[in-house]
Amino acid sequence: MIRLKDIAEKAGVSVMTVSKALRDAKDISVKTKARIRQLALEMGYVPDAMAQSLRTRSTRLLGVLIASSTNPIFSRTLMALEEWGFQLGYEILVSHSLNQPDREETCIRRMLARRVDGLFVAPVYRFEQTAPIYEELKRQKTPVVILGRRAPFCGSFPSVEVDEIAASKGLTDHLIGNGHRRIAFFSGPQVSPSAQDRLEGYKRALRDADIEFDDRLVYSAGSTIDEGAKAAAQFIDEGCGATAVQCVNDLVAVGAGNVFLNQGVRVPDDISLTGFGNILTSEHYRVPLTTARQPKFRMGAQAMELMQAMIRHEQVKNRLLSAELALRQSSGPAPKKA
Repeated sequence: MIRLKDIAEKAGVSVMTVSKALRDAKDISVKTKARIRQLALEMGYVPDAMAQSLRTRSTRLLGVLIASSTNPIFSRTLMALEEWGFQLGYEILVSHSLNQPDREETCIRRMLARRVDGLFVAPVYRFEQTAPIYEELKRQKTPVVILGRRAPFCGSFPSVEVDEIAASKGLTDHLIGNGHRRIAFFSGPQVSPSAQDRLEGYKRALRDADIEFDDRLVYSAGSTIDEGAKAAAQFIDEGCGATAVQCVNDLVAVGAGNVFLNQGVRVPDDISLTGFGNILTSEHYRVPLTTARQPKFRMGAQAMELMQAMIRHEQVKNRLLSAELALRQSSGPAPKKA
């Protein structure tokens, strides 16, 4: 293992000079720094991260806790966090909660044991107003940025959120503008604030258009392709007469669309279909999906900006990002009455 002493002997300078050069100290000339760094590179020197963390009281580690990296919404956000973290000299530790509160707490504690400088958390939502692990993070003054919608149990931490009410309302407005008056909504989990915001956006659009809200047109669809398919099968069986279906996310919309198309229901000729999120699949689906573009990469970049400000002990404010509509072939004019 190459030590600072070995580089100093090779360069003909003191160990202190080598240390300062590698730390980019101001009292070492540019020429000396370049020569020492080149020698360190040629000799295969690897800095001792543990020793550096003891000196600076910073591990240069940031933790990221998400439900699952297979979720297409999180993958882009994670990419942004890793890209910006790399440029800023941070290593990113990633853990998956799998939407299990107990696992979430264990993952957070393991990251704290690694002395991370801060945490990015996509929380596991629950109906309880408080959660012990978040109270502990608050007491320890750990820098935490919430990825997505805050809930009461994590409401004291800054967040990067998407204005999902406005985006969902925009999707419903689009359908109403195409002549649809009976619009079904395939809703997400009640415990999810984001799912409830998207339902609220739908309701607001109906209210603004003087269309009476009918709870019989709201179907519980969860958040997955399979759950979307089940909701679509129920929708067809009940024959509610809706000419459009607005889904809580793109995965639900894909599941619903598969059932419609497989049973001979034409999209959008017989029924218009929208999602939410703009995952990659939505643009390349059997009928390209009208949806709301969640700014997933920008969300990660904004979260890293918040984290850096918190580490510098600066005052921070929540970031609310807009989601633009992506209008594609799955939505169109309401079918004319025979």
